[in-house]
Amino acid sequence: MTDLPKQPLSPERARKLKEAVRQRQPNLTVILENVYDRHNIAAVVRSAESIGIGEIFILYTERNVEEVEMSKRSSAGSRKWVDIHLYNDADACFKHIRSKYKRIIATHLGEKAESIYSLDLTDSTALLFGNEHVGLSERALQEADANMIIPQAGMTQSLNISVASAVTLYEAYRQRMEKGYYSSNPLLNETEQAELYDYYVARSRVKGYNLYIKMTEDR
Repeated sequence: MTDLPKQPLSPERARKLKEAVRQRQPNLTVILENVYDRHNIAAVVRSAESIGIGEIFILYTERNVEEVEMSKRSSAGSRKWVDIHLYNDADACFKHIRSKYKRIIATHLGEKAESIYSLDLTDSTALLFGNEHVGLSERALQEADANMIIPQAGMTQSLNISVASAVTLYEAYRQRMEKGYYSSNPLLNETEQAELYDYYVARSRVKGYNLYIKMTEDR
């Protein structure tokens, strides 16, 4: 954890934060490749945080991007509770992801693509979403262990990236809730929860987390 100074919270705020920490899902994340729309990025971050995801990855392979601005309206403070790793180097990005998550599932209409409702999303997983218009690059697809689709019944067989991620994430939420990951069977032990709580308490007092995602020295 980053060494940030501790700050006090009100009793109600502390209670709410402890409950959020207890329900964190450390073995689930999101990867966005070449997603440039700041409203979509912010919406994905908000959906991810709402189901207990603590970090996501943003990868740009088409051009170097050193800083990303999120929509303030769409993020609504969720940026403060989600660590965002920004990469331009695909090899470095996927190496980081592979060090923490067992498999990568991509949104791709391949012949072996499975419905999100038939996939087990309770195991350690990174969900990979591509560009709003052209989808995922060949480089990203090389990393996929499986492909997923969202079943649709209408004439327009596509969803906005923020909608697609929300639908997928809440299917993961449903499956994980059935296993008690949000209640009787949390994925973080008491020591890990205490460490994460201290980190979030300190982070809640630090300005500058809401809008900007920057490359950091270790990337």
